[in-house]
Amino acid sequence: MLHQRPLDGGVPTVKTWLCCGVFSYAMATLRLFVGLVSPMALVDWLWILHPVLAVVLIYPLIGIVIRLAMQTRSRRLKTAKSPPTVGRDHSDLGRWLAAGVVGVVIVALIVAIATHAPLDQFQGGFTRAFTLLLVLIGTLLSLGALWIAKAPGLRLAFALITWAGVLGLGAQPEVWRLSDDPFSPAFWQSHYWSGVAVVGLMLFSLGARPEILRDLRLRRLHVTANVLAALLFVVQGVTGTRDLLEIPLSWQKPTIYGCNFEARSCPPFAPLPPVSTP
Repeated sequence: MLHQRPLDGGVPTVKTWLCCGVFSYAMATLRLFVGLVSPMALVDWLWILHPVLAVVLIYPLIGIVIRLAMQTRSRRLKTAKSPPTVGRDHSDLGRWLAAGVVGVVIVALIVAIATHAPLDQFQGGFTRAFTLLLVLIGTLLSLGALWIAKAPGLRLAFALITWAGVLGLGAQPEVWRLSDDPFSPAFWQSHYWSGVAVVGLMLFSLGARPEILRDLRLRRLHVTANVLAALLFVVQGVTGTRDLLEIPLSWQKPTIYGCNFEARSCPPFAPLPPVSTP
């Protein structure tokens, strides 16, 4: 906690002053780094929010969940001694992983749509923006309802609604999908399509969680689906890094997007003004 109850007379404790001082110093350092040291604008920081969340939160959580899954299987088969809580820990952290993956993908879609053009140049105007906002709110509410729903039919419905909402946001022209043709090699190299496939697998695990705990066939299907999800996470790491290399900073975009990517050529730069000599 950042605040302690004041002592007699309303004087804050030493710990309160220390915590506030550390927090203020950290915020000042962050402002200095973002505003003075870094050449990146706010929109550029928004563009790296998705990969930052994936690297800092999602991928470490994947490793923990996989490790707990292996321990749970070993305990079930009695091939190794594992703590009795590994099964519950695997299930609980798996829920957070599934919800986190959906949330991180939604963040990427929001940033891609909202920063594509200034608000006064938004394609479709207020009507389309309001419609997309309703889709976003409905998707988030559906994810929250999936988290707390008990009936199997409701969980299935909310999982499908959440996935449909993600696909609907991802179908917007502002979202870069590389290719929409499944018969094209570019489709299978798309960061977007492997991402929404992972979202679908995560929603299945989240929606069918009680049945997975009770039914052996669903448990085996769960294992197969998550092996596929692990492979897709590797693909996500590769394609996401590739896409980051291809995204210029906001102040570089007018020049970079003036290039001919097929011919691999760019227009000549304007000559620098002559330097006057004393």
